[in-house]
Amino acid sequence: MRLLGALTLLLVFAGCRVTEPANFVFILADDLGYMDVGAYNPNTFYETPNIDRLAEEGVRFTQGYAAAPVCSPTRASLMTGLYPARMATTDYFGAPQPDHVSTHWTRNKPLLPARYESQLPHNEVTLAEAFSAAGYRTFWAGKWHLGGEGSYPEDHGFDVNRGGWEAGGPYGRGNYFVPYDNPRLEDGPDGEHLPARLAAETVRFIGENQGQPFMAFLSFYSVHTPLMARTDLQAKYEARPASPEEWGIEGERQVRLTQNHAVYAAMIEAMDQAVGTVLAALDELDLVRNTVVVFTSDNGGLSTSEGHPTSNLPLRAGKGWMYEGGIREPLLMRWPALLSGGRVEDTPVTSPDIMPTLLHMARLPEPDFTDGVSLLPLLIERRAPERDIYWHYPHYGNQGGSPSSAVRRGDWKLIRFYEDGREELYNLAADVSESEDQASNQREIRDELSRSLDVWLDQVNARLPTPNPDHIDQLPHE
Repeated sequence: MRLLGALTLLLVFAGCRVTEPANFVFILADDLGYMDVGAYNPNTFYETPNIDRLAEEGVRFTQGYAAAPVCSPTRASLMTGLYPARMATTDYFGAPQPDHVSTHWTRNKPLLPARYESQLPHNEVTLAEAFSAAGYRTFWAGKWHLGGEGSYPEDHGFDVNRGGWEAGGPYGRGNYFVPYDNPRLEDGPDGEHLPARLAAETVRFIGENQGQPFMAFLSFYSVHTPLMARTDLQAKYEARPASPEEWGIEGERQVRLTQNHAVYAAMIEAMDQAVGTVLAALDELDLVRNTVVVFTSDNGGLSTSEGHPTSNLPLRAGKGWMYEGGIREPLLMRWPALLSGGRVEDTPVTSPDIMPTLLHMARLPEPDFTDGVSLLPLLIERRAPERDIYWHYPHYGNQGGSPSSAVRRGDWKLIRFYEDGREELYNLAADVSESEDQASNQREIRDELSRSLDVWLDQVNARLPTPNPDHIDQLPHE
């Protein structure tokens, strides 16, 4: 770890009267889409008043990105400040490796997926390890999905773990209700609901550790499948007038074009209520001013498979896709001691930025190396980083996406698809729906971004998909 420049620290904290170490509460949703939150979509079918409160009292990033269109890669990036491609943690842990696709639905695809590492690397310093080394108490609640025994939260720097293990969803007998069948979370009373339980565990930790610096990470299993909700909330949305269902086509998949799924709406509201429980505890304990609260999601909303519960319009596609619906996320930061409320920040930022930003806020040493940047200069001095942002997903998504990489520079975004080598280019300022491919009439920009992507893939030693020897071309031949 290396120290941040003393001048930068003085500039950032001058005049803010923050004398005590900041506390941190990081709230991570699972599969929540950008357009699922009221602060980003006033016309949403869902209700998120507590998440919206964070936008009113903090900073709302309008172009916050997950490091990948699926969960584990983004989670690994949040923990380390590194791109998933650099760690080869590019797919959700449990996805088929290239030599195991013979019994998988992708067995006849043109490409074999790249081999990926199926646990968070122990040689990388995690956010929790960095905070623990500085005397913070660290806490994890909820979905982990970053490795099995030996690679649980407690193996990567978290002092307390409530519910984090290898499972990517709540797959016990009761799913979102008792019994959880979770080896890191004892069952509560009959009828207990998982989001509420995780919030209660977080509140308990905060109360027990309010006299010392703490970093609490609340990682909801919500709103991942199975689609299952409290009956009272489900009935509320079933009784609400909703737009008729509309469907489109994305690739070979149907894509939902309207938000009207009552069960999904109820799942979102239950999660939002759990967020409210944590925010209320900070209020009651008089910890609001110097506690940094961050809220985001690990990938886009699920719109093309597994129940198709939400629509990300005007963003294209959703979870598992390299289009904006798969990677653009709600991202909110609240810190009343330093950041004014109600601010909107349009600069593109990404998952690897989180670790250096939080360490900077805590005035702790930053990692020796990170793919991200601290966002404090942006938040305090309006100094936006000049850089390209990258993604690499060399796999077939369960939701229909195909192996691809992408790069964003300014308003331009290039996507490279590995099945046929085509590259698509979009101007997101003019076309956030990615409906007008500019690759053929903006060749200079396309070539510049393509070269940038090539250089980056080489620098991070990115693993690429390979031809599938068992692929059979099923197209008709003359």
